[in-house]
Amino acid sequence: MTISIIATVRVKEGKMGEAKEVLKKIVPKIKESEPGTLEYIPHTVKEDPNAIMFYEKYVDADAMKAHSKNLGKNMAEFGPFLEPGMDIKNLEEIL
Repeated sequence: MTISIIATVRVKEGKMGEAKEVLKKIVPKIKESEPGTLEYIPHTVKEDPNAIMFYEKYVDADAMKAHSKNLGKNMAEFGPFLEPGMDIKNLEEIL
């Protein structure tokens, strides 16, 4: 059973451009190194210029755990641009 989530982070004021450039480098690496990650797509939010939402989809719970385990290493360069905290929504597909 696939697992999907939406994770929202807040970028520090004035740091969105730098944060987006870092994501352009690290997201392809995440997709390559985590075969159980089916989707990992960051989005900006028109209504909130300091928010980034990630749509994530994993083949199963083990794949999501593997991603979580690698998160600190993978996001080390991105983390300094973020405000503390993350909002995570667990999704359930209808079809």
